[in-house]
Amino acid sequence: MVASSRDVYLVIGGSGFLGRHIVEALLARNDSVAVFDIVQRHHDVPFYSGDISEEGQVSEALRKSGATCIIHTASPMHGMDDPALYWKVNVDGTKAVIAAAVACGVSKLVYTSSAGVVFVGQSLVNVDERLPPPPKAMDAYNESKAKAEGIVLEANGKGGLYTVALRPAGLFGPGDRQVLAGLFEVYKNNQTHYQIGDNTNLFDWTYVENAAYAHLLAADHLRPLDEKEVAALKEQLQYALPYINTTTGARKIPSSECRPLGPYVTPPPKAETLTAHWNDPNYPGNAPKPAVRGKFDQLSPAALEREGDAPLQVAGQVFFITNGEPMYFWDVPRVAWRFFDEHFGTDKTRRGLTRLPKDVGMVLASAAEWWAWLVGKQPGFTRYRVTYSCVSRCHNIEKARRVLGYEPKVGMEEGLRRTLEWWIADRQKSQKA
Repeated sequence: MVASSRDVYLVIGGSGFLGRHIVEALLARNDSVAVFDIVQRHHDVPFYSGDISEEGQVSEALRKSGATCIIHTASPMHGMDDPALYWKVNVDGTKAVIAAAVACGVSKLVYTSSAGVVFVGQSLVNVDERLPPPPKAMDAYNESKAKAEGIVLEANGKGGLYTVALRPAGLFGPGDRQVLAGLFEVYKNNQTHYQIGDNTNLFDWTYVENAAYAHLLAADHLRPLDEKEVAALKEQLQYALPYINTTTGARKIPSSECRPLGPYVTPPPKAETLTAHWNDPNYPGNAPKPAVRGKFDQLSPAALEREGDAPLQVAGQVFFITNGEPMYFWDVPRVAWRFFDEHFGTDKTRRGLTRLPKDVGMVLASAAEWWAWLVGKQPGFTRYRVTYSCVSRCHNIEKARRVLGYEPKVGMEEGLRRTLEWWIADRQKSQKA
C-alpha cells in the first residue's frame, strides 16, 4: 500500500509550527525536502521565498526543488480579524498551489485542513468524516479552510494529481506560540480561578508530532488502491482496533482462565497455566475481538455497499486526526497553570474556583467585544471563545487508523510535559537574548 518509490517533498508553510515538525520528520527518515514560505527560520533544507497566491512563484519553487509531493500547511493563525487575508492565503493560495502542481507534473498534494471546518458552536461527539462543513461557518478562518478543503478534494484525480485533506483538532506541542501564550496571560493576570461552564465537555487535542506523522502517512499512501488491497482492508474491518493507550498504558481483562497472579502462600490450581495464558498474545482470550458495527457506522458493510470503496481510499478523502484521548476542556489549561506554579514558585492554582455559567460568560464576552471595538483594539475575550470552552468537540479517528495506519505515538501526558518544558526553555532563551 505504501508508495514504492521515494518522493521529493516541498512543504509549503514549512517555517510554521506544524510545517517545521513535518520537515523534521521527513529529515529523520532521510527524505529529500525543501520549504516554501515567506520567512526562513531554519537553514537545514533548501528554502524558497514567495507568495503562495502567486502561481508562478509556487511553480518556480516546484521546478527548482524537483518536488513530486506537496504538503501544504500554510495558513494565517486562527483568531485574526482579517477575513481578506484568510481568503487570500487559504483559498486563492490553495488554488495557486493546485494549478502549479498540475503544471509541474506533481502527483501528490496533502493539505492541512482543520477539524473546525465542521464546527458551528454546538457539541460534536464522536463525529466522523461524513459530517459535511455547514452552509455558514463559525468564523472567517474556518470558512476559508472549508472552502480550501473542498477545492483540494475536487482537484483529486485531475491532471495526474492525487489529493487528500487532514483535519487535526486542538494542535499543540513544542513550537506553539498561540495556545501557551494565551494560557500564560491568564496565569500572569491571576485569572486561573475562573471557569466558564461545568467542565463536563470533552475536547480533542492533537500533539504536533502525531499530526506530522499523519501527514507523512497520508503522503506515503496517496495513490489509488487495487482490488486486492481494498479486500485486505475490508478483511481487517471485522476486528476491533485496540484501545489507544499512549497515556494509560496497555491493559488486558483478566478472567478465570487467564490472569496474572499476585503473591500467594499456596499456589492456586493451574497457576502456571493461568500466567502463561495471560502472557500469550495468541491465547483466544487475548486475540483481537470482533468489531460490532451498526448500520450507521461509516465502515459497516451496509455503508460501504452504498458508498463503494471510496472511504477505504486515501486519494480524494478527508481524515480527522487527533490524539484519540479526549479530555475535559479545562483540564489541559490547569495542567499548564500547575506547571507554571511549580516553575515560578507560586500558588495561583490553589485559589478557590469561580464557575461562571455559559450565559453569563456570553454576556461578559459581548461587553468585552463592544469595549474593544470602542477603543479600537482586538478583543481578548470573545463569544467564540466562550462557546469554544463550553461545548464538546471529539472526533472519530477510526478511518485514519484503518486506512492511513495512523496511531498516536505521543500521549497527552507526555505531550503536555514536552510542550511545557519547551515553552519554559524558549522563554528563558528569549529573556537572555
